[in-house]
Amino acid sequence: MLTRHFEKLLLRPEDVAPSADDLEVIGAFNPGAIAVDDGIVLMVRVVERPRERRAGFTPLPRWEEGRVVVDWVADDELELLDSRVVRRQSDGLLRLTFTSHLQMFHGPDGRSIERAGTRLLPETRCEAYGVEDPRITRIDDRFYVTYVSVSRHGAATALASTDDFVSFERHGVIFCPENKDVVLFPEPIAGQYATLHRPTTAHPFCTPEIWLARSADLIHWGNHQPLAGSRADWESDRVGAGPPPIRTDRGWLAIYHASCQNDSAGQVGTYSAGAMLLDLDDPSRVLARPAEPILLPQAEFEQQGFVPNVVFPTGVVCRGDMLSVFYGAADTHTGVVELSLAELLDSLLLS
Repeated sequence: MLTRHFEKLLLRPEDVAPSADDLEVIGAFNPGAIAVDDGIVLMVRVVERPRERRAGFTPLPRWEEGRVVVDWVADDELELLDSRVVRRQSDGLLRLTFTSHLQMFHGPDGRSIERAGTRLLPETRCEAYGVEDPRITRIDDRFYVTYVSVSRHGAATALASTDDFVSFERHGVIFCPENKDVVLFPEPIAGQYATLHRPTTAHPFCTPEIWLARSADLIHWGNHQPLAGSRADWESDRVGAGPPPIRTDRGWLAIYHASCQNDSAGQVGTYSAGAMLLDLDDPSRVLARPAEPILLPQAEFEQQGFVPNVVFPTGVVCRGDMLSVFYGAADTHTGVVELSLAELLDSLLLS
């Protein structure tokens, strides 16, 4: 693993106001991050659930006409799959035990947060169960945000864009269910935009994989091809892109997340961070990829929370030789670590 030159818990659930008085915030994590003229903007996933409790019933929240409504379902009609998901016994369909929206936060240097900003709330029927896990990419003079939209139709990926992180233009779903962890490259490659994405198939014909796709307009995507699959125990359950790739003189640096399988019922395996180097002119070529993770859950706030033992990188800002990596910790908090870019690239190329 790499040396953490700086580490901090940036944001706790209690630091964030709920979107309505009858809701409570239980998580503020998985932030998109981008450098702007006066500092760093974080777009944080805010997770909420109803405050009310009813004996023998589970509240299942959803968005409808701009507000959260709650479906109360008897406990004996539900099967708890893990701390996040239940299955209805009547039809076998899944529901989340919470809902999510996105909120902007601003800080001067990535080491602190000074103020909260605009909220991006679910709007469409494909966002009824919430919007999650944003990634931010600057392309030319505009900021593009890919995020997961969750509903009874499944987990899709949608696109929004903004000039100021106050008003947003929504471009709709760009990857249909089931697809997550879509990150845009910050510039066209060979005349086309490129993205990494994670199809989540129902049938395990292979180990989990990250895919590559290309587009002429950021909306319509094709030329899909598998890029990298899991290879070791620490990435045996899930593998997906983290922050948007960073151009370096040695190739595209792609930090990713992975999780291991957990044999205990209702438990989620450990989430760690890995990295790979992709060819600048042809990102389908993996130049280097170590077998070991670069970050594991070590701090207490990474090991204890709604989902224990999670480091989930979603944003990165490069300043000189230092990378500020922003991540979700234990599906509860937002953290930041600073890594040396030179040390990371050396670890990739010497592996």
